[in-house]
Amino acid sequence: MKHIITKLNQAFDHRIRLGIMSILMVSDWTDFNTLKETLDVTDGRLASHIKALEKEGYIEVRKRFVGRKPNTSYRVTPSGREAFQGHLNALEELLNNAKE
Repeated sequence: MKHIITKLNQAFDHRIRLGIMSILMVSDWTDFNTLKETLDVTDGRLASHIKALEKEGYIEVRKRFVGRKPNTSYRVTPSGREAFQGHLNALEELLNNAKE
């Protein structure tokens, strides 16, 4: 069982990062306010977790203007998709072994 835990990706250890990735895995682009409201977190907390995922290369950032208002949106990168899927697979394997 120890080897399964080593397959878990530490970038996804926090619930907010899990939430961000879960939302982005099932959507194309998601804006900052949608993530903030869905996850019920402050601007600062969300921004710090987004920055950590961006640093890993797991999410992509798009800044643009909608009308005259700035809009920042995010989507998962191919490497982020692969890393997160690997993390989910490891969690599933861990849970399946715990049932036995």
